[in-house]
Amino acid sequence: MDTKFIGKKSAAAGGWGALKSCGKQLLQSGMPISGARAMLKANQPDGFDCPGCAWGDPEHGSSFEFCENGVKAVAWEATEKRATPAFFAARTVSALRQQSDYELELNGRLTHPMRYDAASDRYLPVAWEDAFAEIGSILQGLDNPDRAEFYTSGRASNEAAFLYQLFVRIYGTNNFPDCSNMCHEASGIGMRQAIGVGKGTVLLEDFEQADAIFVIGQNPGTNHPRMLGDLRRAAMRGARIVVFNPIRERGLERFSDPQDKAEMLRGGSTDIASHYLQPQLGGDMAAVRGMAKAVLAAEDAAAAAGLSSVLDHAFLAEHCAGFAEYRAAVEATSWAEIEDQSGLSREEIERAADVYIKAERVICTWAMGVTQHLHSVATIREIANFMFLRGNIGRSGAGLCPVRGHSNVQGDRTVGINEKPSDDFLDALETHFRFTVPRQHGHNVLAAIGAMLDGSAEAFIGLGGNFARATPDSSLVEKALRRLKLTVHIATKPNHSHLMPGDASFILPCLGRTEMDLNAAGNSQLVSVEDSMSMVHGSAGINRPASPHLLSEVEIIAGIAQATVGSAVVDWAELADDYDRIRDHIEATIPGFENYNVRLRKPRGFHLRNAAAHREWETPEGKASFSCQPLPEETVHQRARRGEGHFALQTFRSHDQYNTTVYGLDDRYRGVYGERQVIFINPADLKAMNAEAGDRVDVIGEHSDGIERVAPDFRFVPYDIPRGSIAGYYPELNVIVPLGSAGEESDTPTSKSVMVSFRKRDAA
Repeated sequence: MDTKFIGKKSAAAGGWGALKSCGKQLLQSGMPISGARAMLKANQPDGFDCPGCAWGDPEHGSSFEFCENGVKAVAWEATEKRATPAFFAARTVSALRQQSDYELELNGRLTHPMRYDAASDRYLPVAWEDAFAEIGSILQGLDNPDRAEFYTSGRASNEAAFLYQLFVRIYGTNNFPDCSNMCHEASGIGMRQAIGVGKGTVLLEDFEQADAIFVIGQNPGTNHPRMLGDLRRAAMRGARIVVFNPIRERGLERFSDPQDKAEMLRGGSTDIASHYLQPQLGGDMAAVRGMAKAVLAAEDAAAAAGLSSVLDHAFLAEHCAGFAEYRAAVEATSWAEIEDQSGLSREEIERAADVYIKAERVICTWAMGVTQHLHSVATIREIANFMFLRGNIGRSGAGLCPVRGHSNVQGDRTVGINEKPSDDFLDALETHFRFTVPRQHGHNVLAAIGAMLDGSAEAFIGLGGNFARATPDSSLVEKALRRLKLTVHIATKPNHSHLMPGDASFILPCLGRTEMDLNAAGNSQLVSVEDSMSMVHGSAGINRPASPHLLSEVEIIAGIAQATVGSAVVDWAELADDYDRIRDHIEATIPGFENYNVRLRKPRGFHLRNAAAHREWETPEGKASFSCQPLPEETVHQRARRGEGHFALQTFRSHDQYNTTVYGLDDRYRGVYGERQVIFINPADLKAMNAEAGDRVDVIGEHSDGIERVAPDFRFVPYDIPRGSIAGYYPELNVIVPLGSAGEESDTPTSKSVMVSFRKRDAA
């Protein structure tokens, strides 16, 4: 048994471990001094927006508003290493496929546009003009614009995303598979149904006023560490923090703020969670329903005793629709059903509900632990129901807060990256630009993959991201990409999606967020992004570009657009030379961006108004809408319980990872070092299987579609996780996430609800 990969877990998130990790990343990138200097400009009014996450920046500012993730993201982008034409000349695509995700991106920044040559199985340099011309010719040659798929990563700026959607709609399709389809789609859908707005209702300042914060299905210590600073400050002033997470995550237990000199010097840390509940996978809706049941019981008890009401009856009467039906649904849900589905006891749930009852102002925040299940939309509606009970929406220190992943995933949607655009938006485009806008809904990610597999899609253009590794059913997606006539990847570093070429395949290297973007006159261009709190702020890179041959995302989009649709509707070159003109068009077509160019240049930017935060409900009822859906008939862990040797799997990130980008092979918060192919499992489950820590197994997908899915050679790591639930890293485990399992209404892959079994491997 080899357990050398298992080591000591960090005593607290952050602290000296975070500083050591930052130093390691800067040294690995080859830019320790310039990297440290660059970090001082991260999230600053006169600097660049950190590409690490979408957590908000404080309105009052900070001289050091960055974190370990930010350092890793900046070091990764600003590395001294280069993937030049000579690098590609020395390696076939087949050879590059053998590298891991970590090894491949470690080769450095792309420096030249490249075109795949099938005869030599290599990427060869190509002139920008020739690349644009060939891409445009192939797109023009398709017999229907709907045969092309236009993917967007949340890395793209508002300006690039708006120009992209404008080009694609002039081309004639609404096919916009987007990274949102794989993460927070359920949040947008559920909140639009409940409150009329698909965005969170809080500002960062609300965390300074909340009496209680409920954190559901979220791991900020790894995914958005700056949030831990706000949770720490809340905990220090006495706010109660209630966590629902199947796995014990160090960042939600204790945090040592690297920016607090006193805490660092004394080796101290701060307790984060006042209550830490570990539901079974898929059990969050039942847990929230249980808290609502406890709140309603407390209301009845208060009424019987002649005490003050627990519910906010004024809010319910004036602002809500469907409360009576919801109350009936809660009362019809038994505690036995709630306990069985949540995996929590009635006592645990009632203690959490008591925190809610005693708090005047409550924030509820969540991430993909909620959104990647079959019933995610229903769960988010249940969270909204719970918050309605005491009027915790539309006032300071309270509200709904979905925490997005990539730094501009929310902004991309705001400016038009949506396969189901609203009629109002399409009408505005049509009026302003005077072209006939396509009205038929387009493809999301799963529909795009299906179209590629059945041959109805023939071209793919990816604006950032690593589509092949981010999506489920990896082997099927590889086949889908390789059967296309055209694949185009706009990227900063090589990744595995580039190694699945179609008949014609291009890698088009772009500037990173940290790099200066100069127009023809030598003036610095400013881009903008929108964070999870709907704050829009500017970003201007400060580093010299990795190569003189790089173009900005805006320039690349403009070049493809010019070659494909010409300039009859839009002067693409003019927009690429002055991003202020792009923002003028955004202002003219999208509400909330009035005086865009002026407001963007103010420190910290500006806030996009959220109607629900002002208790204005843009729903069919004109009120906040209760949902009275029953609990799911059966969750993944309940199904797994019925199968011999079956488990419910969730995929997640390691601490040395951001989305599909792997910065290193350690996960110090979970005590794993130099290894990524691991399965976190309850020790009692190991014992029941006569297995031990370090044993190696193949992970077998148990989806009922007849397709064999196997993730080979994973190690067991004993961990504090409910029995029957297990966890492991993506993208390595995406191969067993089935395309055929998607969220109801959201069509999001159910990466937190995967049924699996194990097959023992022979000892080496």
